[in-house]
This record gives sequence, C-alpha cells and structure tokens, in this order.
Amino acid sequence: MRVDSLHGFMALVRDELGVALSIPQDAHAELADLPGWDSLNLLRLVVLLEERGHPVAVHQLLLARDLNDMFTLVKGR
Repeated sequence: MRVDSLHGFMALVRDELGVALSIPQDAHAELADLPGWDSLNLLRLVVLLEERGHPVAVHQLLLARDLNDMFTLVKGR
C-alpha cells in the first residue's frame, strides 16, 4: 500500500492497523477520538512506515494531533 497521498496513508492506517476510519473525513479528527487508536498503533505505524521507506521519528509523530499532521510529517521526509 502506497503512502504518497493522504488517502493512501489513511488506507494504510485503516487496513493495516484496523482503525475504523472514514476516508477522507477523519483526516482532521483528533487521534484520541478515533475508535481503536492508541499508543500501540502509533508504534505499529512507525514500523509500517519504516518498512515502506518512510522513516519518521516517534517524537515527531507524538506531536501530531491528527492523521493529516502525521501524513505531513511523512511527506516531508
């Protein structure tokens, strides 16, 4: 699954992490409000991104408020 677009990034989160998302509506939803989102999913996402050639530091992702913020960090690498 490609993460070169917000849609692709959100599909990765939905499909690989099992987080129930409406794409693209939930792009700006607070992470804490996403059903099933937790710190373990954040770490799993870091691994998935690294496996796909998009390494992002955990401390940067911790500052993200929503999936759009996370995608912006991934895109900027």
